[in-house]
Amino acid sequence: MNILKYISIYIMSILYIYVGINHFIDTKSFLIIIPPYLQTIGLEIIYLSGIFEIILGILLIIPKYRKIASYGIILLLIAVYPANIYLAFNEEPQNLMGISSFMASWVRLPLQFVFLGLAYWHSKDN
Repeated sequence: MNILKYISIYIMSILYIYVGINHFIDTKSFLIIIPPYLQTIGLEIIYLSGIFEIILGILLIIPKYRKIASYGIILLLIAVYPANIYLAFNEEPQNLMGISSFMASWVRLPLQFVFLGLAYWHSKDN
């Protein structure tokens, strides 16, 4: 495995574990970006996605489970994308989170595709 891939696996693992833990520490920040049509189960979504981020982040660093973790991360990123879309196109959550519409729309949304690409790359054995 090349060194860049090795480093990116550990960085992404730490990132997913950190964000997953934050789902339990700073729940309010995640509730803000839950689209209105999912508000009734917003807390459950936050806790469940937090659990998955922690588990998948841990599994990503274990070579035996890296492929399944990578595919799980891809599914998770797709599942939470509606929250990112809601944030990108709605001023209220942007204001509550203290981020600009540029940051929400032109940085955060495309960044999800970078994360998807990294997860796919991490699923490959080379």
